[in-house]
Amino acid sequence: MAYTYDRVLKDVAMDDAELRVRDALAEEGFGVLTEIDVKATMKSKLDVEMAPYRILGACNPGMAHKAIEIEPRIGAMLPCNVILRQIGADTEISAVDPVASMQAVENADLDALAGQVRDLLRSALHAV
Repeated sequence: MAYTYDRVLKDVAMDDAELRVRDALAEEGFGVLTEIDVKATMKSKLDVEMAPYRILGACNPGMAHKAIEIEPRIGAMLPCNVILRQIGADTEISAVDPVASMQAVENADLDALAGQVRDLLRSALHAV
């Protein structure tokens, strides 16, 4: 099973792609709680160079609240990560598939909610 939903934006710089991703996520009720510049972190911690790579921790508060009500420890698996990585002149965007990541938790109610979150994330990425 694939664990991400992916799109490649041809000839789109990462900064432009990130703005589009943030706007599309907001349209689906998500905010960005965390931001990690992996390239900068790897340079500062390991002194290695890599292509631009960012992780956005996206959260839909209503869905997160429902998930925590269903499974109180599910916060260990939140937020939903969306990555952006520069590949030449293109930017690849990948969003976690919540259905795949929630398979570790055996809870049918949570599975149904994860399906709803997956649909929202796919809709956001499709809109980018």
